[in-house]
Amino acid sequence: MIKLYDSSFSPFARKVRMVLEYKGLNYEAVDGLLKSNHAALKAVNGRIEVPALVDGDIVVVNSADIVACLDNRYPAKSVYPDVPAARVHARAWERVADTFVDPIFVDISYWKWAERPDKMPDGLLEAARAGLRIVYDALEKELAHHQFVSGPLSIADIALFPHMSSAKAMEVEFSAQDHPNLGRWFKEMRALPICAADLKRARDYVVNMKDRNIEKRRIFWRGDRIEWMLARGFHAWFFNEIKEDRVAWPGPALPAPMALDV
Repeated sequence: MIKLYDSSFSPFARKVRMVLEYKGLNYEAVDGLLKSNHAALKAVNGRIEVPALVDGDIVVVNSADIVACLDNRYPAKSVYPDVPAARVHARAWERVADTFVDPIFVDISYWKWAERPDKMPDGLLEAARAGLRIVYDALEKELAHHQFVSGPLSIADIALFPHMSSAKAMEVEFSAQDHPNLGRWFKEMRALPICAADLKRARDYVVNMKDRNIEKRRIFWRGDRIEWMLARGFHAWFFNEIKEDRVAWPGPALPAPMALDV
């Protein structure tokens, strides 16, 4: 049985879950963000970060690496297009989702769920909207010629969907008038069984978040999310977060020991 340390609040974990379900793989999900599960998560990922996947004697962390591993071990219903150019294109959009779209959504989300003593810095929401407008415009052009972002349904669509599904709640939704192709894509994605199941899990998680024993004061920061804040001029705010001990730093990204008989 595959074991996935995840959280329905993590877009990276949601991506991996959707890939598992798209491939029809059985798995056990463990909410790694619950404080009661931190020790078990740390045993497989020293960064105490989801997602982390255990498949027999193989331990994989980082959502893109997990997806690549799953596609290699279970090649049926690949999430990477067969055509090389489309495969490269899909991977490029996955990186956009992971390293540019994710930081924007996550960095503006803290005032929605975390225990904050302040209000969102002036200009932060506007910076988020400007950054996402670039992404929305690019996707609008891509989807003018294809049903999905890279042709067939692929990791590009699966990686983008968790973020797009929270756009309205984060007040950074795309314009139905300016982005009709993106609107059509989002409607079709929501109708897919893997996406419908993902949305239900995410909504249930948010509704019951107050009852979940997760860290809500000290924010876990990773490189791309820090970079986005600093590059937009919010360094004074971020340095004050460090000063006030509201920043949690990830542990070392060391791999799990490899079996001796490999």
